[in-house]
Amino acid sequence: MTQEEALSAMKMGYNVFLTGPPGSGKTFLLNRYILYLKKKDIAVSITASTGIAATHMGGTTLHSWSGLGIREEVGDDEVKYIADKGYLRKRIKNTNVLIIDEISMIKASQFEAVNKICQYVRRNPRPFGGIQVICSGDFFQLPPVEREGREVKFVVESNIWKKMDMKICYLLEQYRTKDKKLHKLLDHIRDNEIDKSKAILFAAQKKAKPLQDVPTKLYTHNVDVDSINNSELAKISGKEYTYQMTGRGHEVVVAALKKSCLAPEMLVLKKDAQVMFIKNNFEAGYVNGTQGKIVGFVGDGLPIVKTRDGKRITVKTADWTIEEENSVVAGISQIPLRLAWAITVHKSQGMNLDSAEIDLSRCFLEGMGYVALSRIRSLEGLKLVGINNLAFCVNPRALELDKDFRKSSKKSLIELNKMSAAAIGKRQKLWVKYLSN
Repeated sequence: MTQEEALSAMKMGYNVFLTGPPGSGKTFLLNRYILYLKKKDIAVSITASTGIAATHMGGTTLHSWSGLGIREEVGDDEVKYIADKGYLRKRIKNTNVLIIDEISMIKASQFEAVNKICQYVRRNPRPFGGIQVICSGDFFQLPPVEREGREVKFVVESNIWKKMDMKICYLLEQYRTKDKKLHKLLDHIRDNEIDKSKAILFAAQKKAKPLQDVPTKLYTHNVDVDSINNSELAKISGKEYTYQMTGRGHEVVVAALKKSCLAPEMLVLKKDAQVMFIKNNFEAGYVNGTQGKIVGFVGDGLPIVKTRDGKRITVKTADWTIEEENSVVAGISQIPLRLAWAITVHKSQGMNLDSAEIDLSRCFLEGMGYVALSRIRSLEGLKLVGINNLAFCVNPRALELDKDFRKSSKKSLIELNKMSAAAIGKRQKLWVKYLSN
């Protein structure tokens, strides 16, 4: 399905699940729909399974939005306790559309619990109390974290998912990479064709030329990342520039933003430090994942970054905010950079990297290798330090689900194509009118 076809389905009021490989524009499409809703003055709540994913779109975690917190399920008494909180009750009652990004990391029990809370607060037995739900994600990426010994149950295996009449929109257009070999490599991993994946990757590495720029190093463990970044910064002589994050608004929400945001609370920079932008700002000329080097400082200490493609950008402070009903509840401000000699695979989700040195020799989760390799734009930008067999594996149930998603998406597209342009337009107008009342 194309982005325009999926957007058309969302505008008609269907519950929609956007899926497809990395780089197919899922988050971009969510932002298009969010902008459309805001222009129509329709209340939309933007959430994600993790704080990192949520900050990419200026939202909050689904757990925080719903009041679920760290719970994995809720009983009737807990639902009443949550609903007694006025700000939560108002938030859920006033929401017309709920966006949930990176849905693959939400557990089935958590999805059921949020549904139960919405139904109770809105006094409506329909799924999520009648809220339109737009989900997005790729089940080949990192799965929900479960306690040892407990079986992971994906959100699509929940009872409520089956009742939502979810329109599956499988996006296949590729916007991130034009590298056909990389595209094939990722497709082979998605199809569980391990030998073919290895053949492409190892052949590419044999022919690989030394990377011209200093690449970002992707590691599976935090301890390796922190050690590399601190060590590399210490090697640089020269003046240090320190930037302290500031916060405003509701204290609890500010604390959650600080914890989830990729920006460090205290950022220390020096000239020649390798850095990465951690926010999108198309007007300023950078996106989340753009890499470069500090080449100087100007004015009251604002860093100047020379990007890999030669742009010189004076980096100003950026804001991360959480909004409700078009007003800011809380916000934090920081220079949108982080040291980029190294970063964890987990924190790289959602990024597009020009080049990367990747060590998957201690890969410990199915899907971790897939996430790491899908961050780069081209195999020419990859230096592979090490890899184990698990890095080529994806969750077996994700394979089965993907087959179902493809079939369901074709079915949804057939249904959509049977409608005339006039009928689609009429339904979209009726949906906006319904939400506006």
